[in-house]
Amino acid sequence: MIGSIAKSVRDGSAAGLLLLSLAACSTAAQAASYVMYRDAGCGCCLEWADHAAAGLEAEVTAENADMQMVKDLHGVPDNLRACHTMIVEGYVIEGHVPAEAIQKLLREKPENVVGLAVPGMPVGSPGMEYQDQKQPYQVIAFGPKGQRVFASYN
Repeated sequence: MIGSIAKSVRDGSAAGLLLLSLAACSTAAQAASYVMYRDAGCGCCLEWADHAAAGLEAEVTAENADMQMVKDLHGVPDNLRACHTMIVEGYVIEGHVPAEAIQKLLREKPENVVGLAVPGMPVGSPGMEYQDQKQPYQVIAFGPKGQRVFASYN
């Protein structure tokens, strides 16, 4: 069954993506597991995953998924979309969100928050390091009641 799910994910089918998401969420009670969707050609996604995965288990990386469909399926607002999407304990993590913000989200479990996002690819954010350059950016919490700043980084 796992092989057919993996094939469906590689093929980008909605059913495969949904099954993979549900499978990842079903293990949340056991450990903080995650599924990361990304384009196979994107190098910054892997660098970010190394940073973000601290303290998490059971990585499943779905490469070559239909990223538009993944973002639509998980309710990522158009203005917050970035290059990769991670699902952890039922939360959506979009883009280059720092690990400390993810850990805070998992620890506090704020009401009406579906996920966190760092729109775009700010220089200096995890996975986007370049020399000593840093661009200020915000982590945005989003959910049924709208969007708000969750954390700011300089």
